[in-house]
Amino acid sequence: MLIAALGSSFAAGPTLEPVADRAAMRSAVNYPHRLAQALGADLVDLTVSGATCATILDAPQVIAPGVQFPPQVGGLPADADLVTLTAGGNDLRYIGSMLATAWRRNDRSARMSALLGPQYPGIPPATAESIDAVAGALVRIVDGVRARAPRARVILVDYLTVLGSASRSALVDFAEHELIAFRALQNALEQAFRSAAERSRSELVAASERSRDHGLGSAEPWINDFVPDARRTAGSFHPTEAGMSAVADMLFTALA
Repeated sequence: MLIAALGSSFAAGPTLEPVADRAAMRSAVNYPHRLAQALGADLVDLTVSGATCATILDAPQVIAPGVQFPPQVGGLPADADLVTLTAGGNDLRYIGSMLATAWRRNDRSARMSALLGPQYPGIPPATAESIDAVAGALVRIVDGVRARAPRARVILVDYLTVLGSASRSALVDFAEHELIAFRALQNALEQAFRSAAERSRSELVAASERSRDHGLGSAEPWINDFVPDARRTAGSFHPTEAGMSAVADMLFTALA
């Protein structure tokens, strides 16, 4: 069996050790790797932290001067049996705005605050237009996958819940209106995945629904809290190793 994985950081697993590709901030214990190991399958992991739907489909992703990744779909093997896809959060500026807000709360004078501030001056609203745009982009990726790997089973895998109904960061004192705005973006992403699955007639593994009780501050969190260390802060508000294992288990069950 040959698995190919497409996606952004919630699939790639930034800062989770061991690292498979440092430039891509891709872990060797992310959910694609764990699933492939469980199935005894070969894996082509194309995930890159920071990816948008455009950089997965048809635009190169520039990481730094002289460092870039080609569109992920272009790297799909034609004989892939299974393709997983987790993306859209960066299109909605979801976790990026959460991280920027956390750094402003933590230390406005920090270098990370200065770096993130201009990119994320505020929390963007979740609108019907933005939901439809992400859903449409996910559908176009599915179409691109089917054109390149026609026999592949395509599964959309949405994002683990970061903020449950009552959960909050233990390290960042987010204001109530900020938590409301983050949850709105979280809900928007879930809606986009449901719409894309329906429109593309793809399978959906709704990791969001199955992780409601594992957000920040829960008894068994599947999401890292804020990491106020610039060298590892990319892992803030992203899946833990336990979270990646849980998603792999959901996929394994779906494939049974």
